Amino acid sequence: MLAGRPARRELLAVKGTAQMGPYTLLRLERGGMEPGIPGQFFMLEAPGRILPRPMSLCLAPPGELAFLIDPIGAGTRALCGLRPGDAIHVLGPLGNGFDLDVERPLLVAGGIGIAPLPYLAERLGGDVPVLLGFRSDVHAEAARLLPDAEVVVEPRLVTELLPDDPGDVLACGPEPMLEALRELAPSSQLAWEAPMACGYGACYGCVVELSESYVRLCTYGPVLREGQTLDTSAGDDERATSE
Repeated sequence: MLAGRPARRELLAVKGTAQMGPYTLLRLERGGMEPGIPGQFFMLEAPGRILPRPMSLCLAPPGELAFLIDPIGAGTRALCGLRPGDAIHVLGPLGNGFDLDVERPLLVAGGIGIAPLPYLAERLGGDVPVLLGFRSDVHAEAARLLPDAEVVVEPRLVTELLPDDPGDVLACGPEPMLEALRELAPSSQLAWEAPMACGYGACYGCVVELSESYVRLCTYGPVLREGQTLDTSAGDDERATSE
């Protein structure tokens, strides 16, 4: 689950955008950047904003990196407002992604948590079951990124679709959904979210509590799973291990 090649920072040109319900799919020229492991993230420098925004990679077609963005603040709205010919600096890939060495993958997402799943499904071979939950039919338009997925809309919960034997769950979504999955499928790999200012552990802005320890999600995660502990031999540069 550890990151592979070192991150790099490049100025990438915007190829275009597409609306997915309330979300925007931002397509960038890939340049010399690697897409990394599904579940890792990139820091996108929003125009007119001081701090970059962390985004999971959604799609990685040849020559492109695409990010699904929910315009909930000034920075994300600025990113959604980019047009072909614009360019932004991008740093990545960062963090630790999903472990792809699983026998029976089941992908689960809620809302904007769908963002890393298309690339994840592709890397797993494409023919994997997917469960998606959204707050409304408008938000559920994003499900066309995974056309074979089983989809529910509130008041139904995506966890209601979980089979008795779910196999290897790989999930991303809101904290209540992830907490429920941790109870229902303890071995799940869960991609968590936290505010990030740098993305590589310098600012301590994404500290979260895990197993009675406080860790930086950007370097220890964002994908976490039950049984992870701190590798104390790694010193200040936390690394993910499993018991």
